[in-house]
Amino acid sequence: MSLEPVELYRDKRHACLMFSDLIEEDGAAVQANQFLIVDGDTGAIIDPGGNLAFNELFMGMTKYFPPSRLSYLIASHADPDIIASLDRWMTSTKAQLVISRIWERFAPHFTKVGKTENRVIGVPDAGARLPLGRSELILLPAHFMHAEGNFHFYDPISRILFTGDLGVSMTSGAEARIPITDLMPHIPRMEGFHRRYMVSNKILRLWTKMARKLDIAMIVPQHGAPIMGQPAIQDFFHWLETLPCGIDLFDESHYQYPTGSIDPVARQYRA
Repeated sequence: MSLEPVELYRDKRHACLMFSDLIEEDGAAVQANQFLIVDGDTGAIIDPGGNLAFNELFMGMTKYFPPSRLSYLIASHADPDIIASLDRWMTSTKAQLVISRIWERFAPHFTKVGKTENRVIGVPDAGARLPLGRSELILLPAHFMHAEGNFHFYDPISRILFTGDLGVSMTSGAEARIPITDLMPHIPRMEGFHRRYMVSNKILRLWTKMARKLDIAMIVPQHGAPIMGQPAIQDFFHWLETLPCGIDLFDESHYQYPTGSIDPVARQYRA
């Protein structure tokens, strides 16, 4: 566990910080990264995480930005590891939730009645530009990667693209805090996740065509290590363009009447 963030970018006015491994490393819950973006006196948290990370993230960010001045909680989608802590953020700050319109009416299920009233900004499928201090964040369409309503967030000042579950690798601890500059040895840590969680190669190709138009210094996913530098980023794009995944890999054998059973005591599946 580390309360000290990784400084992804900083100048006199603008900063991007990555908090990682804020929950105990016991294997019971997936590790995740959370991000604090500050421009002057305006701040936003990207993918604030679940209840297991709330206390550590809240305490950690206070060293860098007052939670009372937090403007946005920005969610790539509505999975528990993204916004299960929403009720506590709605109570402890005045921030608005920024999330796909698809999830706009589902998000209140994470909070007590009335907590999200007039505090949710629903993002249309086409994306949008979100003012942040003197700058802005670009909310980029990333639907079906893996959620139906999904967005990535591009910061034009730092040139960082925050990609949620795209680019995820099965790494944690100190290893996940060091940017990847050589993609090829890193692919085995990414491949299994992407084959299962990304919906199809068609979606990956459409996204990659859009992403290639951006000036990107670093791709930062919600789990695992950032990908930094043009050689690694271009290799990542090429890998995605040729990766069969999701429904590409499914056939009728995956839709059969089950014959195995689960032992609730041993918590094991038995064929």
